[in-house]
Amino acid sequence: MTGEVVTFYVNGVQHSLMLGPDTPLLYVLRNDLKLKGTRFGCGRGQCGACTVLVDGRSVQSCDTPLWAVAGKNVATIEGLSGEGIHPLQQAIIDEQAAQCGYCLSGILMSAAALLKENPHSTEAQIRAKLDRNLCRCGAHARIVRAIQRAAQALKQTQGS
Repeated sequence: MTGEVVTFYVNGVQHSLMLGPDTPLLYVLRNDLKLKGTRFGCGRGQCGACTVLVDGRSVQSCDTPLWAVAGKNVATIEGLSGEGIHPLQQAIIDEQAAQCGYCLSGILMSAAALLKENPHSTEAQIRAKLDRNLCRCGAHARIVRAIQRAAQALKQTQGS
């Protein structure tokens, strides 16, 4: 496989890497950039553990080839909050919504995309957005409550 230089941004930092263009974004994030918060789950884009944001949209990084992010902005769980703790992370703590936590980075990134798109999301919209994020612990009810709490906190800070 011949490599080509692909330039993209991760959490605001530009990266130019020479890898096979079909290399999954997940492998690049974890292996090359050492960002371990994005998890490997199923490897087929079905469980959501590897969810990241690409130009603000949630995507499964395990089945997103590197070429697809050329020139784009990728956000991982490590970049969710510029400083301190993001309201979504605080809400997860406040609602005691995390159990094993394996799925949580993907869920938080899906929720971040939803709340950016629609800060007034209903419970049904939250559940629909999380449909591609599997949680074996069964903590979805608490996670949904946490996302609702975070939405309220974000609305207050943004004056909506």
